[in-house]
Amino acid sequence: QVVESGGGLVQPGGSLRISCEGSGSIFTPYLLRWFRQAPGKSRELVASISSGGSPNYADAVKGRFTVSRDNFKNMLYLQMSSLKPEDTAVYYCNAFNAYGEAIFDWGQGTQVTVAL
Repeated sequence: QVVESGGGLVQPGGSLRISCEGSGSIFTPYLLRWFRQAPGKSRELVASISSGGSPNYADAVKGRFTVSRDNFKNMLYLQMSSLKPEDTAVYYCNAFNAYGEAIFDWGQGTQVTVAL
């Protein structure tokens, strides 16, 4: 399973780092992804990082978010800066194989709220 943590309330323009820990299977060989889901909206892809460490970002977060991974600790991170109210969502992570199949059961996510 995966467990997301580190969410919270932050003011616009602030920063936050959220984490994802995997158990039961190692992260090393897999593509890792962060998604988010805002109220009333579908889940959207935020960032990906390949097994080799190459990142990709959605246009909405490019230049503000940084994804990283620590294979030794089986951890995935998302450093979020210059946060906007529209970044408010529940953030989820998972690992994916070459067929695009999720490796872990989805976790509960971590709530990020950007507001005054």
